[in-house]
Amino acid sequence: MTDLTIGMPAPEFCLPDADEEMACLEEMHGIYVIVYFYPRDNTSACTLEARTFSDEMEAFAGLNTPVLGVSPDTIPSHRKFAEKHGLTIRLLSDPEHQVIERYGVWVKKKMYGKEYMGVERSTFIIDPDGRIAAIWRKVKVKGHVDEVMARLRELKGDSRQ
Repeated sequence: MTDLTIGMPAPEFCLPDADEEMACLEEMHGIYVIVYFYPRDNTSACTLEARTFSDEMEAFAGLNTPVLGVSPDTIPSHRKFAEKHGLTIRLLSDPEHQVIERYGVWVKKKMYGKEYMGVERSTFIIDPDGRIAAIWRKVKVKGHVDEVMARLRELKGDSRQ
C-alpha cells in the first residue's frame, strides 16, 4: 500500500474511459484534477456519489477541473452505468487495480465477518503541477462533493460558495 500525502507527486496513469478513450493524468498537468476511487458500478453509495459529481459538473467545468471516477469495473460496465444514470463524469476502468494500488486504495475490508480486498472510497485533488493537493480517505458520500468543491475553490482562491 502506498501512503500518499499532500504535496507528493500524484502517481501518473493512463486508463480507458467508458468511451474507450484514454485519460492520462500527465496530459492534464496545468489544471486541477479530481480523481475519486469507488468500489463498484451500480451500487447505492457509488451511484449516489457518481450522480452527485455529475450534478455538479457545470460548476467543476467552470473551474476548469475535470472529474475522473476510477473503479475496477470494465469499460462495458462503466458505459451501462453512465447511460443508466445519465452520468457526465469520466469513468475510468482499472480491472487489474494498477492505479488503484498505486494510490493506496486497494485495501483489506471486512463485511459480515469476512475479510476481502476492495477499493476504499477515496478522493484526491491533483494540482496543476501534478502534486496531491487534498486527500479524503474512507469517504462518506453524503456532503462529500460539496466538501471537494469547497476545497477546490479554496485552493484556486475562488471565494464563491
